[in-house]
Amino acid sequence: MKSWFSSGGLTKRSQVVNAVTLKNTFDRRSVLIGSVQGGVAALLAVRMGYLAIAENERYRLESESNRVNLTLIPPRRGWILDRNGSPLASNRADFRVDVIPERLSEPDAMIEQIGSLLKLEPDRIADIKQEVAVSSGYQPVEVASRLNYEQFAALSVRLPDMQGVVPQRGFSRFYPIGPSVGHLIGYVGPANAEEYAEEDRNPLLVTPGYKIGKDGLEKQFEKELRGTPGARRVEVTASGRIIRDLETREDIQGDPIQLTIDGPLQDYASRRIGLESGSVVVMDCDTGDLLCMASMPSFDPNSFSDGIGSVEYAMLREDERVPLRNKVLQGLYPPGSTIKPMHCMSFLEAGIDPEESIICGGGRRIGNRFFRCHSNHGRVDMNKAIAQSCDSYFYHFAQQVGFDRVADMATRFGMGQQFPLPVGSQFYGTVPNPSWKEEKFGRKWEPYDTVNASIGQGYYLASPLQLAVQSARLATGNIINPRLIMDDTVSKPPSYNFGAQEIAYIRQAMSDVVNGAGTARRARLPIEGVELAGKTGTAQVVSLSVSDGRSGPWKYRDHGLFVFFAPFDKPKYAGAVVIEHGGGSGSAYPIARDVMTFLFDPQKGLDALRELEKQWGGTAQERLEKRYAAYAAERGATVTPPPRRDEDIFDQVEAEARLAAQQSEAIADDVIVPREDQTASGSPPPDATAIPGIVGARR
Repeated sequence: MKSWFSSGGLTKRSQVVNAVTLKNTFDRRSVLIGSVQGGVAALLAVRMGYLAIAENERYRLESESNRVNLTLIPPRRGWILDRNGSPLASNRADFRVDVIPERLSEPDAMIEQIGSLLKLEPDRIADIKQEVAVSSGYQPVEVASRLNYEQFAALSVRLPDMQGVVPQRGFSRFYPIGPSVGHLIGYVGPANAEEYAEEDRNPLLVTPGYKIGKDGLEKQFEKELRGTPGARRVEVTASGRIIRDLETREDIQGDPIQLTIDGPLQDYASRRIGLESGSVVVMDCDTGDLLCMASMPSFDPNSFSDGIGSVEYAMLREDERVPLRNKVLQGLYPPGSTIKPMHCMSFLEAGIDPEESIICGGGRRIGNRFFRCHSNHGRVDMNKAIAQSCDSYFYHFAQQVGFDRVADMATRFGMGQQFPLPVGSQFYGTVPNPSWKEEKFGRKWEPYDTVNASIGQGYYLASPLQLAVQSARLATGNIINPRLIMDDTVSKPPSYNFGAQEIAYIRQAMSDVVNGAGTARRARLPIEGVELAGKTGTAQVVSLSVSDGRSGPWKYRDHGLFVFFAPFDKPKYAGAVVIEHGGGSGSAYPIARDVMTFLFDPQKGLDALRELEKQWGGTAQERLEKRYAAYAAERGATVTPPPRRDEDIFDQVEAEARLAAQQSEAIADDVIVPREDQTASGSPPPDATAIPGIVGARR
């Protein structure tokens, strides 16, 4: 009987399984798998061939980099030298330590550990943490420099457990006379993110220990001073431990820059400014060489180069005497009576006879107004007007010749001008005239504008550098331009073509200011055969209703100014001294006297300076250090940290300098009431002997 399965529609044909079918199935599968394996093998072979041949160099280098580390050696910066070849900025051997933020697993803990090893102050540790927190990651952050060998070794032996910490031996920037050249030379510091990412993608900029110029001449001559980096190849283990040095290529030091500055004179002038706030500029009358550009108070560029801390920055930032401002280039002041000799040159050019005189009865009536003079001078000719600084004389003749003519002469003498110098920021100043006032304020020129401007007040503004240039041009009758870099481009300056008698007359009048019956008799030099010529100036910054100019709040006191040259009969040196809020010219000309004494007799000048520094509490550097210690002890770390970018610091300083220059504009529309030049309040007592051999000389 047939089953239901065999007789119905669900019948399934059974597959015959035998040796032949099994073999066929196995063969088919073997071929398929073999083909796949062969294809993979072929691909691997091709890939291996490609890697071994086409990519050989790449992987050889990568393999080598695992075994060999290549690091850049920061180049030594070129030195900045004074005119005699002495360094104003040099390099010295240094042990230092940096951290690379992106390599730190626990930044705060690591910084605390380093701080403990190096015995860093708590405020410095806080500053480092802040810098690491805001850094770009790849940019090295300086922890400390100038370490001794024991500190350096203590870090070096712990390197396997301190990833991201980079101790190294190298060279650091050093400024031998510190604050004396702070504004002039500037300082160096690590490149910030913008300088690396936007301006120069040079890997040298993010090499630990490398610094670039941040301000002053360090920044202006960055390319020349930078040098060429060296390189070091070392064999390392997988953990990074150095096994041996393989090869080292030495760095090439940057080119030196030689300045016209006289280093000892720069240091002396900076120190001689003492407790005042001001500047001293000295020029060579033959070449225009700038021998001195001192601005005080200043900062220590060594501190900035090491990475200025929050406490020190706060101390500088809060000082009303603005130590971060370069007063030589960014200080603008009413020139006061210092421009009277130059105004007299415009009178002579207009045909005024120097013997023509007026009667000064304590002032001068112009129109229906009486404009005061600081004294009753009686009969006054040009010589007496300069020597005794009679304002009435200038009121009269400035009105007679017209101030346009006077302003033209001022411009020719360098007022309101910039000079071709390698500096970052140089303020113009202002030479006012009728068209200038109309354009700026939309108001016409009034008689009182001529009165104010004729004695260097009103809208008149000048920098100490401009005043020094004016003095050199006035002394020689030549168009002398200031020069800061020593080179072979010195040429004979062109002449103004003034008459020899006119130049001699002005020289004699300025000599009488000091050596005759003038306003600066205590500025005489204690050097036989050398006479100093000059002109005093007192510049008012607020109205008489606010301050008498000699007492009260410091910022309301008059500025003291003095322009000079020597020897008066054959000028070799010329310059200017400006003392901010010194209370009058009595604060300025003693400094000029001592600076010129140092030029002609260094030992005599130093003897006087040392006596003064005993009264002041030490040199400028010593006083700065004492002040910082006291400030830090009082404030601790509870201060505002400095901006992330150094550029922000000086951008703010420059903006504030421009605002400060406008202070005197508030009284420009008032008639200035002149004040007699005298010893400034707050100066050393009148019986203080300034220079040995000058009895009763005062400061």
